[in-house]
Amino acid sequence: MDPANEPFGAPAGGAGLSVVLIDDNVDAVDALSMLLELEGHTVQVAYDGSAGLALIESVGPDVVLCDIGLPGLDGFQVAQAAQRMVRVPLLVAISGYAQPGDADRARAAGFDHYLVKPVDPVAVLDLLARA
Repeated sequence: MDPANEPFGAPAGGAGLSVVLIDDNVDAVDALSMLLELEGHTVQVAYDGSAGLALIESVGPDVVLCDIGLPGLDGFQVAQAAQRMVRVPLLVAISGYAQPGDADRARAAGFDHYLVKPVDPVAVLDLLARA
């Protein structure tokens, strides 16, 4: 492929990352999933914490993008359980919560990064490029 025609932010060498995206907002998940797939990543989606955790265990992804406010298991519980099951190189919290201390709580739960909704797609692509 001509480098000038490659998608912006395409992973080096054309090898995409395996991404698990967990969020109960179907529209947000579908939009972000589509963007990541257009950038060459393989994306699998779950809409609640339990399904997300099962997906993490079965896929062993390179990256997990996980909402904090999930039905059932919340994002904090997903992060803690995921760390006990498999090694996830990059664990990113996505949250509508932007109160003081929320990012610290996410880091304490094991997240590497904390993004506030609405998520900036460029920020997500930048994190994945550095993964």
